[in-house]
Amino acid sequence: GKCYRLYTEHAFANEMLPTSVPEIQRSNLANTVLTLKALGINDLIGFDFMDAPPVQHLVAAMEGLYYLGALDEEGLLTRLGRKMAEFPLEPPLSKILLASVDLGCSDQILTIVAMVSVQNVFYRPKEKQAVADQKKARFHQPEGDHITLLAVYEAWKSNNFSSSWCFENFVQHRSLKRAQDIRTQLITIMDRYKLDIVSCGKNYLKLRKAIVSGFFIHAAKKDPQEGYRTLVEGQPVFIHPSSSLFHVQPQWVIYHEVVHTTKEYMREVMAIESKWLVELAPRFLKIAEANHISRRKRKERIEPLFDKYATNQNDWRLSRRMKPKR
Repeated sequence: GKCYRLYTEHAFANEMLPTSVPEIQRSNLANTVLTLKALGINDLIGFDFMDAPPVQHLVAAMEGLYYLGALDEEGLLTRLGRKMAEFPLEPPLSKILLASVDLGCSDQILTIVAMVSVQNVFYRPKEKQAVADQKKARFHQPEGDHITLLAVYEAWKSNNFSSSWCFENFVQHRSLKRAQDIRTQLITIMDRYKLDIVSCGKNYLKLRKAIVSGFFIHAAKKDPQEGYRTLVEGQPVFIHPSSSLFHVQPQWVIYHEVVHTTKEYMREVMAIESKWLVELAPRFLKIAEANHISRRKRKERIEPLFDKYATNQNDWRLSRRMKPKR
């Protein structure tokens, strides 16, 4: 089909770019960097890109891969990174898939990775929204949305991958078929590299730890005032109303992505324990020293109202008071 977009003449002449920005200059480069490293190209800054991305984006991508364990301190590919490059997935998803082999839960993680790789598993027709919400709530798991998606796929599997079951439960049959195809493709790659496919049954603790090992950068902590704040940038975010954790609001969560509508909403949210972040991402996080104040905390010092009678506005601070002379 054809798509027609209408603009005012002023917008066309003054607001629009002559050409659209190339995707490599506006997207996450982690997968691109990992692929180039696997091809033996180590000098990415000097590489002759057709449309070179900003250097800071390349550096940020390499930092992210280092935190995941795909690159070493010198920026060279590790054994883990070489395995991650074999999967047609974003690096965090490849990492959780490989971590699940060691944790003994790769069978379930294969399903979760396939399910988060497709869009819109559930649907809500306008005339049956209440019924659709009730059906969806039956799949909700207290651990979070990743386990909920696993429950949906397992229920579909137990009903012989029936399309009528999908219709009855307001689940997109096409999305589940796509997830099934992705899962089959990933199993083929795992078999090729002799990676064990092991089930953990109902031991969801292993699943949650595997997911944290890849998405620790997407951690958020509950804000005492409202919603959550991301661990890395302190950005205010909220759990999406469609999430199974919307009414639970756990202290710490991991999210798959953030979407902006009326607010910054986290999609595919899972409850975690904060100690897992240090345990599973030692390159990225460490336990803070009790007597050390971070730069961010130092910037958050209290600033009182202006005192017109004070000769120095910092006189009230204990650190500024002069010691009495003997």
